[in-house]
Amino acid sequence: MNAQRPICIAGAGSIGCFVGGMLAAAGRHVSLLARPHLVDGIARNGLLLTSFEGGRWHLSAGQVTSSDDPAILKDAGVIIVAVKSGDTSAMAGLIAQHAAADAVIVSLQNGVGNVATLKQALPGHRVLGGMVPFNVVTRDDGTVHRATSGALVIERDSDDTAARLAVANLPIQSTDNIVGVQWGKLLVNLSNALNALSDLPLHAQLQQRGWRLLFADQMTEGLAVLRAAGISPVAATAIPPWLTPHLLRLPDGVFGLILRRVMKIDINARSSMWEDLQRRRPTEIDYLQGVILELANQYGVATPLSRRVVEMVKAAEAARRGSPALSIQQIRDE
Repeated sequence: MNAQRPICIAGAGSIGCFVGGMLAAAGRHVSLLARPHLVDGIARNGLLLTSFEGGRWHLSAGQVTSSDDPAILKDAGVIIVAVKSGDTSAMAGLIAQHAAADAVIVSLQNGVGNVATLKQALPGHRVLGGMVPFNVVTRDDGTVHRATSGALVIERDSDDTAARLAVANLPIQSTDNIVGVQWGKLLVNLSNALNALSDLPLHAQLQQRGWRLLFADQMTEGLAVLRAAGISPVAATAIPPWLTPHLLRLPDGVFGLILRRVMKIDINARSSMWEDLQRRRPTEIDYLQGVILELANQYGVATPLSRRVVEMVKAAEAARRGSPALSIQQIRDE
């Protein structure tokens, strides 16, 4: 990776702005390919990043380049793809049209199919998978706030791209099994839909055993599907995937002690899917629970709860009224 060439964030939403902003704060040359409203906001006010740990970084418009013109891709040595999964093909087309042939592509996206999509569209590029364990939300005032803990994970390559991208306040680990890591993260991300449907902060939701039981039951369905498909997920948190449903079912007090040891979480943290519903945007439900349902149909595994959650998220998307603020009982429909 040529340190003199920019790192371009292709699709700078909440995650992309935080990752790009932290790189820029550490002195890296960063460019953001973003929507016009975000570009305008940075031009007026710069980019403000905050963290649940109390960190605060304000970048001036001169510290980070932003544009809605995909020509911004042309000089990048590394392109970090951070668009929603449904936009991956379109972004791959822009990269193919504008990026240098030797640019390294890193996918920091939810789901398990984006790397394959990028590789198919960009056969001449090195494409690396990645995983973002933490939650980032853009507040109404434009502040980009990191609300949970965790280190980025990027697929290991001969140039050690992960280590070269790591900076202060943005630790990055490398792995030889990014596919397993992404499946492990997909299982964790099954909670995103519950958070979106409940309209509760993540911290408050995790304090209530009834919500954790819903999450545990979804994970149990997901694990059964992956076993049938011969897929071995790798832990995306400090807890192995097979153990997580059992811990989620523990009494509130016991679970609270465990949670404090393995994860730091802002009391106001929300899932990205909740943010999508609030902003009347399409969610990534088809790339999370939807993938589980596809495999379940293929291997004949029953997933009634996951199927119901997908239906309810799609109904909330269609209604365009934000989170429906459903109860546990309404989701279970018992």
